[in-house]
Amino acid sequence: MTPPDETLDDAYFEAVYRANPDPWNFETSEYEHAKYARTLAALPQERYARALEVGCSIGVLSGMLAERVDHLVSVDVSEQALARARERNRERANVTFERRRLPGEAPDGPFDLIVFSEVGYYFSRADLERVLDVLLERLAPGGDLVLVHWTPPVHDYPQTGDAVHEAALCRTPAPLTHRGGERHERYRLDVLSKPQS
Repeated sequence: MTPPDETLDDAYFEAVYRANPDPWNFETSEYEHAKYARTLAALPQERYARALEVGCSIGVLSGMLAERVDHLVSVDVSEQALARARERNRERANVTFERRRLPGEAPDGPFDLIVFSEVGYYFSRADLERVLDVLLERLAPGGDLVLVHWTPPVHDYPQTGDAVHEAALCRTPAPLTHRGGERHERYRLDVLSKPQS
């Protein structure tokens, strides 16, 4: 059965985190850690001034990204997840965790890196298009947009990882350039950049 084309609401995520504080095994999964390593290796620049991480969950990837950016803004819709993210990264003064729901509550840009990882498939088609538009507005000229998503279908997600990436790739060659991509057994990674001018 195909799930309805509706964005998953905040209550969905609060229930998920109530049932399990690390519902996707971000802390312990070899798969997740290998994916994080590939994500970091795919970043076109060694260092970024200001970055946005959408859907930070409990902050595992946030801590790794913090090593590569001067200031990281990490957002999520779940207060439970954010509490764990803040605790995990309490020693990192360059990371700010905020409760925000995109597209309407996106933080102000510009950002020279936006990481959109394992979150796009929670949006309806229409909301995903709006989220991508908002992210592009906040991406600085010369900035990089990194997408990483699980590709097998999940019964209650309105999108697949492939659908998310294809929606972003429809924005190339303008206003974005596709810098490269990788397809692994269970996930996909694409890097897009905004031209300098």
